[in-house]
Amino acid sequence: MAQNPRTSETDSSPTTGRNTELTRRNYVRSFAAVAAAATSLGAAGTVAAQDDYEVIEAANQTVQISSGETFENKLIDMTTGQDIIITASGSDWTIRNVGFKGENTSGTGSATFGIYDTGGSSTVENVYLGDGSDSRNGSSSGHGQTAFWVNPDHSGHIDFRNVNIQNFADNAIYASAPGTGGGGTIHIDRSFAANCYVSHFRLATEGSKVTNSSVYIDDEGYQGRGIWAWAPGTIEVDNCQLEMNGQNVAIDAGANGSATEVVVTETDYDEQAGIQEHAGSTVQLGDSVGTDPEAFIPSGVPTSPEEAASGSEN
Repeated sequence: MAQNPRTSETDSSPTTGRNTELTRRNYVRSFAAVAAAATSLGAAGTVAAQDDYEVIEAANQTVQISSGETFENKLIDMTTGQDIIITASGSDWTIRNVGFKGENTSGTGSATFGIYDTGGSSTVENVYLGDGSDSRNGSSSGHGQTAFWVNPDHSGHIDFRNVNIQNFADNAIYASAPGTGGGGTIHIDRSFAANCYVSHFRLATEGSKVTNSSVYIDDEGYQGRGIWAWAPGTIEVDNCQLEMNGQNVAIDAGANGSATEVVVTETDYDEQAGIQEHAGSTVQLGDSVGTDPEAFIPSGVPTSPEEAASGSEN
């Protein structure tokens, strides 16, 4: 089986040790901002009312979502050139119908969403982050903008459904950190990620899985791993299309010298990009696994910021 890993230091090693940190760098900044400024959902920058959603202008603010709360029907205007950080903590919260309009050009190198659930079950659904971020970063370590970052303290469950993430300079869904912390689970379903750097779907804990989703890479954007599985696993991949066009690795198992296991069923992956197994990891190819992927945006996934914010289906 052909393998075509990227060998640049920026791609292969920037995340070394980051899984053991208590927080991502700018996620710490986000909670500090909450404490200092007492930012609330209703005071998150300039807000303009629409018929079916609110417009919030990015102004380097932080929005905090707590247990039982819902953040929905928001269009986040990134054309201001500034950043916004949305944090969700506690349990049984919901992020729904949120669209980001314009590329993130803030250069902060933060995570747009910093989230975790502390024992319940929370939901992220119908979110558009398809306009991506530029290649600048806010730190000497070289990390760019991450779309979703899951805190190591995550001990509950988070469902991602109908999420569209493209052209981010760091991971699309960075959810491997709970593997060294709270051990919470992640389910990514009916979602699409394309042309992001480092990795698109990154998981670690037993019971976490990617289903009914697609990853796409072409020659125009960032070229990160398709699915990156960290220890301890096992990670499930079912009914997915991983169209890498020969870039990077379709499924990369193991990191930081620790082994994991990935079970793949009903999935097509790019054979040229291939599968890699590190530190004793195993990738088990089960029923109906092929090498002729055709990535597509699943039905119900928003294809524009306005569509996401209004909650309408494509």
